[in-house]
Amino acid sequence: MKICNLYLNYAGFCLAKEKHSIKDGANKMIKYHALFGLIQHPEKGYILFDTGYTYRFFDATRKFPSKIYALITKVSINKQDEIKNQMIRNGIRPEEINHILLSHFHADHTGGLIDFPNAKIYCTKKAWMHTQGLSQLFSFSKGVLKKQHPENMADRIQFIEVISSKTTHPILGVEYDIFNDQSILAYDLPGHAAGQFGIRLKTNKKNYFLIADACWLSASYRNNIYPHPIVKLFFHSWKDFKQTLSKLNKFHRLHPEELIVPTHCKQTTDPLINENISWNEL
Repeated sequence: MKICNLYLNYAGFCLAKEKHSIKDGANKMIKYHALFGLIQHPEKGYILFDTGYTYRFFDATRKFPSKIYALITKVSINKQDEIKNQMIRNGIRPEEINHILLSHFHADHTGGLIDFPNAKIYCTKKAWMHTQGLSQLFSFSKGVLKKQHPENMADRIQFIEVISSKTTHPILGVEYDIFNDQSILAYDLPGHAAGQFGIRLKTNKKNYFLIADACWLSASYRNNIYPHPIVKLFFHSWKDFKQTLSKLNKFHRLHPEELIVPTHCKQTTDPLINENISWNEL
């Protein structure tokens, strides 16, 4: 794989009970940080993996029925923690972000899309078509807030199934080489959301597998433990989720040296976070 640089940080968080994320979890509220990745590609420049929360969340959920989403998720985001402002503090202009890899369309992953007007937005066709089929009024019931989407989003979308060269991974299935240079490889991780995907990349120090919300806590993929059944109400496909988790469990057992990073697993992500962008840490 071609070597890239990687930086990880948070852009807000929400609160939920641990027991909903994993069977037999504690009956206590924990933070589910909105992780994002900034990738420095040797030729393509800056690439974002997801875009966290922004203050747009509160505007998008100000009125009913979308307000139900805010009441359930209890989101917290400070202006200085929005990705755009983090980039500016570190000397990166929003216009320099050329590409956004959007794992799926849930609101904690799409909050900052509007802030990067020059970026192409990469997603799966299934995710896009599912999102397009949701009504503006009730899309929140599927975790989607269309008010967070750029007006010209349709013109900027790139389907990874169309633009990527493809091979087959023996465990993960179809492997999409997004930039056709073996730098960032994508894999379908359906279940939690329609058309969700994760990415693998290599830095000078380690191989990383960013799996978005394929599971919420590392114990899930390590031990193949499901979340509380109540989350079936919010998942796109429980069957797909179980199959995805099984693949991740097998991948981890065969490749323990590769760090699997669920977006909301504080135990995994806290040691990877640096307040200032540094390309020498990960």
